[in-house]
Amino acid sequence: MTNQPAPDPHAPELFTWEFATNPYPAYAWLREHTPVHRTRLPSGVEAWLVTRYKDAKQTLADPRLSKNPAHHDEPAHAKGKTGIPGERKAELMTHLLNIDPPDHTRLRRLVSKAFTPRRVAEFAPRVQELTDHLIDQFAGKGEADLIHEFAFPLPIYAICDLLGVPREDQDDFRDWAGMMIRHGGGPRGGVARSVKKMRGYLAELIHRKRQALPDAPTPGEDLISGLIRASDHGEHLTENEAAAMAFILLFAGFETTVNLIGNGTYALLTHPEQRHRLQTSLAAGETGLLETGVEELLRYDGPVELATWRFATEPLTIGGQHIAPGDPVLVVLAAADRDPERFTDPDTLDLARRDNQHLGYGHGIHYCLGAPLARLEGQTALATLLTRLPNLQLAQDPAELRWRGGLIMRGLRTLPVEFTPIEPLRPPGQR
Repeated sequence: MTNQPAPDPHAPELFTWEFATNPYPAYAWLREHTPVHRTRLPSGVEAWLVTRYKDAKQTLADPRLSKNPAHHDEPAHAKGKTGIPGERKAELMTHLLNIDPPDHTRLRRLVSKAFTPRRVAEFAPRVQELTDHLIDQFAGKGEADLIHEFAFPLPIYAICDLLGVPREDQDDFRDWAGMMIRHGGGPRGGVARSVKKMRGYLAELIHRKRQALPDAPTPGEDLISGLIRASDHGEHLTENEAAAMAFILLFAGFETTVNLIGNGTYALLTHPEQRHRLQTSLAAGETGLLETGVEELLRYDGPVELATWRFATEPLTIGGQHIAPGDPVLVVLAAADRDPERFTDPDTLDLARRDNQHLGYGHGIHYCLGAPLARLEGQTALATLLTRLPNLQLAQDPAELRWRGGLIMRGLRTLPVEFTPIEPLRPPGQR
């Protein structure tokens, strides 16, 4: 990377455990003093951090910034430092987070059919069923870890149902996903091994579904069958593309929702006046505050801290800073969504906030495809928790909670809570 400013001795230290607990003061400093900031990441890769809302929105939509890691000026992507560990060796690179138009346009068009508002609405009863089932598992205990017992399994089972993973295989997916979400917290190489196992399973599942695919699509056909059908009807979707697409929908579709539910519940439990407003609204049968509230939780402490990798394909300027070809650029969504130039009182949680064009799910052609499903899961999870467990409260001092150390996602490791025990809605063992 060239033409770099001298480091500011007053700049905050980034990517420490203290920073992970509350990065917002550091991001406020960067927005004010060095809004497009060059830093060395924990992996050793040097990248630009974009922190102001206006710059962030423009950067996310700039076609001169490629998603393809082949444009990086270093071979770091080949060492697994700029993407998902193990995805290259597992031949899972050709997914929406790593490609540009026209391939991106073609693949996104194929898979977008699974996430239409109508399809997501049809899936709502299943999400409610899963939500109630998971709460039933701990309802009688009076305590739970809401990350491991609720926020984590809910989106895993939901996305498995959408993909068409048989129920008897879904617990394997839960185990693999659990290893992937730990990042550095599991055994060395565990993430790459889980990716490899998932790749092998998806290849076998795609083959089995191809063999049994009926001539005409059935109502509510699962996503993998839809991808196979498209590939068999002139859309030129290869088996590797189908496997990579299924993989990234699972990978990108579960951790964001885990963090939305976890961060959102934590924010409500630490802002009792906002939590009371929402519970009162839900008790009255209203949905408006729930809908604006989930958007505010996405803005205030969203599940995705930094947007995924982008690489300059030609010289360009962002926020007055020269970016050289090959330079990696990371948009800090968490910083942009607290920018006082865009949001009034940005550090205040206001569930009724209306002017809330946050960047929590990105912007431009790479806007999160699964956002409608994530919103449905977030709204269902939070509403059901607050309704069924009305006196839910933290069982640990907030200062003792630990946040996962990762570059892209922001989420709690655990969220211990306590509440008055209740009876389950249905007998144990039913799902």
